[in-house]
Amino acid sequence: MIKAILIFNNHGKPRLSKFYEHYTEDTEQQIIRETFHLVSKRDENVCNFLEGGMLIGGSDNKLIYRHYATLYFVFCVDSSESELGILDLIQVFVETLDKCFENVCELDLIFHVDKVHNILAEMVMGGMVLETNMNEIITQVDAQNKMEKSEAGIAGAPARAVSAVKNMNLPEMPKNINIGDISIKVPNLPSFK
Repeated sequence: MIKAILIFNNHGKPRLSKFYEHYTEDTEQQIIRETFHLVSKRDENVCNFLEGGMLIGGSDNKLIYRHYATLYFVFCVDSSESELGILDLIQVFVETLDKCFENVCELDLIFHVDKVHNILAEMVMGGMVLETNMNEIITQVDAQNKMEKSEAGIAGAPARAVSAVKNMNLPEMPKNINIGDISIKVPNLPSFK
């Protein structure tokens, strides 16, 4: 099971942290610091997994990571997970981010954290891997984006209605509006123009 997913830059600043077990906020911050210190001091030519730190469960857990440019992608997992499977999952996650953001960089993770969490939620939920097919993940993320845009259209409807009324070029303000059996008296309003 995946215990946590952490992304931080070369200076240890967290860019994403997702914990699948409950920890206090202070403990989470200590885990992030300890994980950064364990991972950042390792040479580039050593393997990409090591025993977890004392805060994340010690030798029963593993830290599996990849270092891309200025970012470390770290998955904290228990002993039931395959190291190579998690390395592959990290690769799929990074490639999916790269496709969604067209050459992903650290700023994308900062300014689009909600989208990054949506992508991650398509892949991992509750510490369990849901999907590893990048095309399926992108399809679901695109559907989510399409739905968000359509909802934004609904939210903007009142403003568009006001614009439409302003552009109607009415010769004078109506005194009453009749809709079927309903008659609405329009209050005296200043000119729309």
